[in-house]
Amino acid sequence: MKIILLLSVLLSVFTGCQQKRKEGLSHKSVKIETDNVYDKLVKIRRDFHANPELAGNEKRTQNIIKQYLLDLGIEVETDIYGYSVVGILKGKGSEKAIAWRVDMDALPSDFPDQVEFKSTIKGILHGCGHDVHLAIGLGIAEVLARNKESIEGTIYFIFQPEEETFVGAKNMISHGLFSRIHPDEIYGLHVTALPIGQIMVKPKEMFAYQKRIRVMLKNELSEKEARELAGKIHHSLSRLKMNSKPWEIQHIDDPEIGLMNPNTIFKDYLIIDGNFSIYSEKDELFLEAYLYEMDQSNLKKIIPEIEHVIEEEKYKEKLLSISFIQENPTVMNDEELTERAMKILSEIYGNDLIVRDYGQVPYFNDDFAYFQQTVPGVYFFLGGSDSEKGIVAMNHAPNFNVDEESIRIGVRSFSSLIIERLKEKQY
Repeated sequence: MKIILLLSVLLSVFTGCQQKRKEGLSHKSVKIETDNVYDKLVKIRRDFHANPELAGNEKRTQNIIKQYLLDLGIEVETDIYGYSVVGILKGKGSEKAIAWRVDMDALPSDFPDQVEFKSTIKGILHGCGHDVHLAIGLGIAEVLARNKESIEGTIYFIFQPEEETFVGAKNMISHGLFSRIHPDEIYGLHVTALPIGQIMVKPKEMFAYQKRIRVMLKNELSEKEARELAGKIHHSLSRLKMNSKPWEIQHIDDPEIGLMNPNTIFKDYLIIDGNFSIYSEKDELFLEAYLYEMDQSNLKKIIPEIEHVIEEEKYKEKLLSISFIQENPTVMNDEELTERAMKILSEIYGNDLIVRDYGQVPYFNDDFAYFQQTVPGVYFFLGGSDSEKGIVAMNHAPNFNVDEESIRIGVRSFSSLIIERLKEKQY
């Protein structure tokens, strides 16, 4: 009888171990692991903040990332493009691979630094939050590397330089990134002026389409005529919902008119950034401006509308050309993947974590869009503001600051997302 009882106990223990292995890394464990590394991540974020590097100069940042990943036992490649780093974490099996992207560079800025660990480099500042992104990326790598025996598949950590100049992602791809690594999905984030504890996302476009338009005419208009023409083009192109001001991006977190409200002011618009720039070169007169249009189908109407205004103003014979001289792609979230990611995060961490985005933000963009042209992906907004602490994470603004608790939330949430997506073999 004792032998039977002993065998029963051993069988129960064995079955429990098998079940634990089958279930893999639990999200409770992810939370514990995240809490364990949080203080270290805050320290490294502050080091990046105090030692910012501009696009194309991220040498020190690269060295720190490389050593951090190597210390975790992660394979590292630094020869793809510029000061990029690609970490490769191989779990069990190789059926599926997921990439996590992190941008590395800082901004040229003379804004006053709002923190004690101020930038030590005059004129350069992590005023967009990439130092926080770096800490989150390294944190995800550490949490998952510590548990790689429970990871089902491969994870690529893409640390990308030169995001602020909008060339890093494109150049990594053109230099063979996706011939070296083969992710099935790619994810990334940007900390911004949403409340701490929120992650916002939506299918399809996260930002407005940004275009720089140039109208070239014969240099036969007076200054007054040129300004009047520019004003009429401005008025003709502009489109707004009644009483909305989508250029006031400080309202993105407003519950009544912000991005989380279906009636947000940040949709159904075409706005022009300021006034047209007017200048001449020899026999040619130029009108230039940045346009922000949220509806892709309306982009093809812009040039014909300008032509119509010029004809109405009797300047048709003076028109030489109208063209877009800059038209970067915009972040385009995969629809099915976005809905699945939202569901996963809500199921694990509750409905309060995920907030659906109903608009598109003007002025900003991210070259993560180039990765999404090759690999289905999702780009998230991570809340970094805390009104009670007086912290406002409005990127590129004079008072930009980030609640470092966003690091904990980012590491925990997206480690869990990656684990679950690796388990789900289907797209």
